[in-house]
Amino acid sequence: MLSLKQSLRISLGSIGSSKLRSSLTTLGIVIGVAAVIANVSLGASFSEFFNDEIGAVGSNFIVITSQSTDVLFENQLELIRNTPGVAGVSPINQQMAQVRYFSTSRQIDIQGVNADYAEVANFRMDSGTFLDDNDQYMAVLGAEVAYEKFDRKISVNNPIDITFRREDGGVVTRKFTVKGIVQDPNTTFAQTGVEPEIRIFIPINIMNEILGVDYYGGFFVKAESFEAIGPTGDEIDKRLARSLGVPARDLENDDAKPYVLFDQLEILEQTNQLSAALTALLTSVALISLLVGSIGIMNIMLVTVAERTREIGLLKALGYTKNDILALFIIESMVVGLIGGILGTAAGIVAALVVNDYLELPNIFPAGQIVLGFTVAVIVGLVAGVYPANKAANMNPVDALRKE
Repeated sequence: MLSLKQSLRISLGSIGSSKLRSSLTTLGIVIGVAAVIANVSLGASFSEFFNDEIGAVGSNFIVITSQSTDVLFENQLELIRNTPGVAGVSPINQQMAQVRYFSTSRQIDIQGVNADYAEVANFRMDSGTFLDDNDQYMAVLGAEVAYEKFDRKISVNNPIDITFRREDGGVVTRKFTVKGIVQDPNTTFAQTGVEPEIRIFIPINIMNEILGVDYYGGFFVKAESFEAIGPTGDEIDKRLARSLGVPARDLENDDAKPYVLFDQLEILEQTNQLSAALTALLTSVALISLLVGSIGIMNIMLVTVAERTREIGLLKALGYTKNDILALFIIESMVVGLIGGILGTAAGIVAALVVNDYLELPNIFPAGQIVLGFTVAVIVGLVAGVYPANKAANMNPVDALRKE
C-alpha cells in the first residue's frame, strides 16, 4: 500500500516531468486565487477608506437641513439641544459672499455656526482657535481659503472684508478678524457638505444680524456616542415633526416634512452596501478564473492518466489497490492546487498592496478571507482530480499493460 510520503514523491515527480504543462495549469489557479484575494482586500480597503472619510467630516453626526426658509428657528434649536442623547448642536446658515483681502476679491462660501460646530465636525486647527459663543466679528478660515485662494496667504489676526447680500436686495460689508485656520481634513467625501477647507466660518448670530433674518438653514448635531446616533436621530425627528405640525401618520413620509434628516449611520450603510456590491462583483469575476483553473487541472490530470496507462497497469499488477491509485492521482491534483494556492495568495497580497498604494487606500487583509481563498484552491484541486483519479483507479490492469 502506498504511504502518503510515497504518493507525494510520485506526484511531485509526475508534475516535475512535465514542467511547462504543470506550470500553465497551476497558473490558472494562481490567477484565480490572486484575483479573489486582491478583490476581497480591495473591498475591505474601500470599506475602511469610506469609514475613515466619513469619520473625518464629523463625529457621531446628525444633519438636519431645511427645505425652505422660515422653517427652523430658535425654538427648534432648543428642542434639539434638549433632546436626550444630544452632545452638541450647531445651527447653520450659509451664503456665497464676496471676500476681500488686500486687493484680491473672491467668492467664498460663508457659514454661520456656533462653538459646537468644531467638535461635531472633528475640526483640527492649523493655527489659532475656533469660534466661541462670545465672538463678534471674528472668522475662522479653511486651509485652502487661507493659503491658496488669495494672492497673499492669510494668517491669524489678519483682517478680511466680507460683503453679504440681504434678502431685501441690500448689500452689507463688514470687516472680520481671522481667529483661526482649520486644517484640511484631506477627505474627498463631501456628502455632508462640511468641506472646511473651502469655507469661512463666522458666528451665526452675527451672520443673521447682518442678513436681517432670524431663521436657520439647518442644524449639525453630535450624538453622545456612535450607538446613540440612531435613537437620538429618531427622537429628534419625532420632536421636530411635532413642533412643525407634521401629522404623526406622516412621520415616515419624508416628502411631508419641511426638512431633511440624515445621519452618519445612513451614510455608512450606503457606502458599505456600495463596497459590498463592488466586492461581490469583482469576486464573482475572480471565481470564474478559479473555475477555469479547475478545468485546466482536470484536463492535465486526464492527459496524465492517458500517458501513464502502462504505469497504472504495472502498479496494479504489483498489488496496489484501487484506493492506492485513486489516492495517488487525487494527491497529485491537490498538490497542483496547493502550489497554485500558495503562489496565488502571495500574488494577490502583492497586487492588493500595489493597488492600495496607488489609490491611497488603507491595507486591509481579512485573514478569514485569505484562508478561505487558499482553502478553495486546494478544494478546487481535489474536486478537479476526482474524475481523472477514478478513471485511473478503475482501469483493468491487463488492458492497461497492453496499452501502447
